[in-house]
Parts: sequence; structure tokens; C-alpha cells
Amino acid sequence: MNQSTQQATLAMSNGGAQRLEDRSISRRYAALIRGFIVPLLAILTALILGAVIILVTDLNVINAFTRIPRQVVTSVVDPETQISLEEALRRHPPQVMVGDAVQVDGRTLQVVQEVLNPQEQIALEQARELYPQLMPGVTVYLNFWDEPLVGLSAAWKSIRTAYGALFEGSIGNPPKMIAALRAWIGGDPSLMPTAFYPLTESLVTATPYILVGLAVALSFQAGLFNIGAEGQYFVGGLTSVFVGYSIQGLPWYIHLPLALLAGVIGGGLWGAIPGLLRATTGAHEVINTIMMNYTAFALSDWLLNGPMKRPGGFRPISPEIQPSAVLPSLFPSPIRFHAGFFLALACAVLVYGLLFKTTIGFELRTVGANARAARYAGMSILKNYVLAMFLSGGLAGLAAANDILGLIRYMPNAFSAGYGFDSIALALLGRSHPVGVVLAALLFGTLRAGATRMQSVAQIPIDIISILQAMIIIFIAAPEIIRALYRLRERREPLLIARS
Repeated sequence: MNQSTQQATLAMSNGGAQRLEDRSISRRYAALIRGFIVPLLAILTALILGAVIILVTDLNVINAFTRIPRQVVTSVVDPETQISLEEALRRHPPQVMVGDAVQVDGRTLQVVQEVLNPQEQIALEQARELYPQLMPGVTVYLNFWDEPLVGLSAAWKSIRTAYGALFEGSIGNPPKMIAALRAWIGGDPSLMPTAFYPLTESLVTATPYILVGLAVALSFQAGLFNIGAEGQYFVGGLTSVFVGYSIQGLPWYIHLPLALLAGVIGGGLWGAIPGLLRATTGAHEVINTIMMNYTAFALSDWLLNGPMKRPGGFRPISPEIQPSAVLPSLFPSPIRFHAGFFLALACAVLVYGLLFKTTIGFELRTVGANARAARYAGMSILKNYVLAMFLSGGLAGLAAANDILGLIRYMPNAFSAGYGFDSIALALLGRSHPVGVVLAALLFGTLRAGATRMQSVAQIPIDIISILQAMIIIFIAAPEIIRALYRLRERREPLLIARS
């Protein structure tokens, strides 16, 4: 083979390798895009089903579809409340019937067969004596097919009000936010706290979700089902608040890290116990972590009613932490946003690096994928189980320390808001990946922060948010439902057959 032939062969080989590399990169990007499509469609589908639930539980919408009142008049002035006699006769029998309403001495009475409340009802016979024919003074009730736009308009108004309140309660009012930014640029920062308060509250709510979600996701990666994040959260809060109020005279750059570290160690040691029992005795971590949750609750109750109770008080709460242990707030009151949010994001980065960029993370994931194979390869099951549960509990304890040091600054008896149990849903929703957990936590925080305003403005029960979260998790956990609904095809990689 001459030199020119060798160069041509080398060029073809390099070109083929480059094409394979480009194809591999494009496939990774395509897989990443497909990975985002299903969750987005799951959220969209849950919002649609949530809208349906809102509609079927809204009495105004139900009435707009079934009983649309129209007062019979000779000349229509307001089409939304009145109907002409001619049109009424086309849609209604010529006589008054049960269900209509009639005007009697300035009062509107409902026509019924048997009068139970004379102040609001009138018998059919008496109504027909006063109104022998359909005439002005009678209110008839149309249905959806008579006035379809009324029902559709009421349905749209109900959904718009509910989701508009949810958006404003979690993100804010865009015109007000723009006006606040313009005023701030002009030198007037007074509008900023009110305009951006909803957005910052969503981030505050999402912060503990990020940490407890990472806690459970890390244990999932190691093949362990940590249902004890709630108890680890409690114990981390106890150790963190104790260091926060009992140590005095330290500068903040020493005291604050010590209080945070105390939360991590407290939650970590509480979590390591089920890991040790699983590795040494085979006792399942689900049972152990559930039992240790109740142990943590009882321990917290005893400490806050006894050794850690605030002196001179009657409530079971701890003393307030020292100012040197407070996580710094980034904005003036009433905005509660503090540095703990960035601490949570830093933890997500560290967990990602640990799991996917280090030997320790490789061992944790290998043990989680196949413990027997990992043991055969020389990996210590005891070390990895205990380490995984310690790190998981430490993240849950850090979430509690974050709430105490950054928000409430003491520990009450009824401390947790159910973060430990919501974290299981977060880990499942985020596919046990740190990036997915952060996105899921931001979603949960946004929904939770906006639920209060949705309840107050739109009169929608706050439980609808729990239903939305449950439906999102169902659709994420069963992606075939989404693929069937939207006719998405699952891409299959072609088999590569080597030729001899």
C-alpha cells in the first residue's frame, strides 16, 4: 500500500470516527430533550385534569351549565339577566312551572309543589293564579343548550381566576413587577418587596424541598428506601438549634458553620443507624426508618417540654438562637429569602459531583444497582450502606438547620411541614437525579406558595394542590400513559451488528 493510499485510509477512518462521535452527541441531546418532554406533558396533563376538578366543584359553573336565570321583560335592556317574552315562549311552556321564580310584593319566590319555607317559596297553584300566563315578572331558568356561551364563559372565568391566583401567589403580578423594576431604576425601591414577595416565597418554600429531596434521591441511588427523612429532619433541627442557642461569644463565621454542621451530623447519625442495621442484620430500612421517625418525634416532644424548653415560657419551644448563628437574609422585611437557598443549590452540585464524578459515588450506585455484584467486585456493602444513609440523613438534617437558622430561629414542637414524606415524591419525580430533584422542588415550592392565594381569591380548596402533585407524580411514574395520550413513540436505538 503506497503512502497516498494510507493517507486516504487514515482520513476515512478519522472521518468515520468523527461522524460516530457527532452521532453520539446528537443522540445524547435527543435523549435529553425526550427526557424533558414527558415531564412537561405530565405537568400540562395534570393542570388540565386539575381544571376539570375545579369546574365540577365550582357551584357557579354548575349553575351556569344547568340553571341560567333570565327575567321575562317586554323590552330587553340587559341580555345577561333578561329575556324577551317572545324568546321565553319559544324556550319555555306558556305557563308558569315548578322551578321558575315569580315576583310577589317585591319579593322573588321560588315556585314549588309543596311549600316548606313561605318566605322563599310559593305553591304552583298560587303562582299560576297570580301569573296565569308566562309574562313579565316571571324568572325562567335556561340550560346549557339554550345559552352555551354562558356556561363556557363561567368555566373559563373559573379556571382563569384559579390559575391566575396560583400564578400570582407563586410568581407575582407581572405588571406590578415591571412597575417596581422601573421605580427601582428611577431610585425608588419601595415597591420591590411587595412586587417580588410571591417569587421569593416560592424559593423559600422550595429550599427545604431541595435538601430533603436530595436526601431521599441519594439513598435511592444506593438501593435504599429512606422513609425516615422526617425523623432525621427533626433530629437535625434539635442538634442545630441546641448549638445555635447554647454557644455564646463566637463570631458568626464560626458559630453559623458549627450550627449547620450540627444539623448535618445529627440527621446523619440518625440516618446511619438504619443503614448499619440493614448491612449487619438484614433488617429492612423501610421498617427501621418508619419506627425511628416516631422515636424522633417522641424525643423532640420530651426535649422541648423538658431540657430544651425556653425558660419562663409555657409553650414547648426552644430558646431563640444567637444572632451569630442566623443565616443572613438577602433582602429587607417582609421578604424572607435568605442564603439557605444558595446553600441548597450548592448541595445539589456537590451531590451530583459525588454520585457521578467520584469513586465513592460509583460504588454507591453500583451497590444500589446490584449489591451482590458489588460485593463480588470487592466493594464493602457495610461501608456504602452506612455512608449512603449518613449522607441522606445529613441532608435532611441540613434542611431543618436551614429552616431554623434562616427563618424561625427557634424550634417548636410541631416543627415539620411534612417535608420528609414529600421528599419521596420529589425523588421519584426527579428520577433520583440531583438536577431533576431541584426542578421538582422548585415546582412543588411554586405550587405550595401559590395555593394560599388560590384558596383566598378563587375559593378553591388548598387540597387541589395535593391532587395536582399526585397526578404529576402518577404521570411521571407511568410515562406510558403520557405516550399513549399524546401518541408519542419511544425511540429505540438500532442494533449495531459487527461485520467480520
